[in-house]
Amino acid sequence: MKTTTVLLLSFLVYIQCYSQTFTNYTTADGLVDNSVLCVTIDNNGDLWFGTQNGISKYNGTTWETHDMTTDSGLVNNTITSICALANGDLWIGTDFGACVYNGTYWTSYTTADGLGDDRVIHIEEAPDGKIWFGEYDGLSIFDGTNWTSYNMSDGLPFGGIKHIEFESNGDAWLGSGFGGFIHFDGSNFTIYNSADGLLNNIVNSVAIDDQNKKWVGTATGISVFNNSNTLVTNHTQMYILPPPDTLNPVIDVEFDSQGLLWAGIYVDYLLDGGVAMYNGFCWVDFNASDGLIGPVITDLVIDSLDQVWITTSSGISKLANVPASTNFYQTNNYTIFPNPTIDEITIESKSKDNINYIVKNMTGKTVQKGLINNDLTRININGNSGIYMIEIIDKNNVSSIHKIIKTK
Repeated sequence: MKTTTVLLLSFLVYIQCYSQTFTNYTTADGLVDNSVLCVTIDNNGDLWFGTQNGISKYNGTTWETHDMTTDSGLVNNTITSICALANGDLWIGTDFGACVYNGTYWTSYTTADGLGDDRVIHIEEAPDGKIWFGEYDGLSIFDGTNWTSYNMSDGLPFGGIKHIEFESNGDAWLGSGFGGFIHFDGSNFTIYNSADGLLNNIVNSVAIDDQNKKWVGTATGISVFNNSNTLVTNHTQMYILPPPDTLNPVIDVEFDSQGLLWAGIYVDYLLDGGVAMYNGFCWVDFNASDGLIGPVITDLVIDSLDQVWITTSSGISKLANVPASTNFYQTNNYTIFPNPTIDEITIESKSKDNINYIVKNMTGKTVQKGLINNDLTRININGNSGIYMIEIIDKNNVSSIHKIIKTK
């Protein structure tokens, strides 16, 4: 776990220890396939996972499998999207159409039935009970009887619809594959893109908070728009990468019941990824070194206990008991504080062995290095204000990297 502070607090409240826990699930536990693409939670709290080879349902104790062998009505085993409805039905999307499961049998729908495009990317239930389908070629809405479809000729940008989110008044916000994010009031599409301050026109996810701010997850970070749909800030370094890499492609963004924002991030060219939590002041991220099952993040969902379920190409991780705030980094062997700092950080070491440290700026240039050989080591960070990386290297040459904010 690493911490990035983005706002200096007037006082610091220290957390004595971190208690977050990862529980991982694979085919060895009953999952139908380790390559998990999507997840949803039904009204009973049961989790449904769409994989490359069918569907797994998990009730916290036992697993249940649905695939084309066990369920003859299922249109395809590669599940690209999944959505549990308020009435208990389950919708899934594939590259060959969509299916709905009523607990007994599946009913499939394709373009022959009115679906706009068989290649379904995302499914979401609207407040009025209608089902919305984001597709490679546009958007479809199903009211249980009739289909309505929209594409570029209706005002949608090129790139299809990758995500659908609804605000409290029922209006929809759509994430486009190449055209930004889109407000749809039922009649008109209004597009917001890089000309409006959006970090990137590839939008993978949108989350709306209780102040009606839109947190837009893009291919290069998160853009935040206020309730007037004006850009207020960008977040580009939620997940710490080795310098000089900083790119943060966001796969999904979700709010928990405490108002904490969770982002799933995957950097494909580095084969590196994880999840990051924002508490309004700082980002805290988690990856494989903390217990996450794998780096290729595909989806997130948060249950009623605020446990974060993370789907990856290697299986599933459940992240629980995460503290809501943090201002220092702590392991079993050392603690680094304060963060942010004006000029000096302290490393409190519990190890009797010598530990090396290296401080680098965000270009990767080493600005300081030395040895931690006593209980308390104070380090002056030489340089301008900004973000610095401190690498701690133990006696076994195992290193960990943490982000430090210098405010002056």
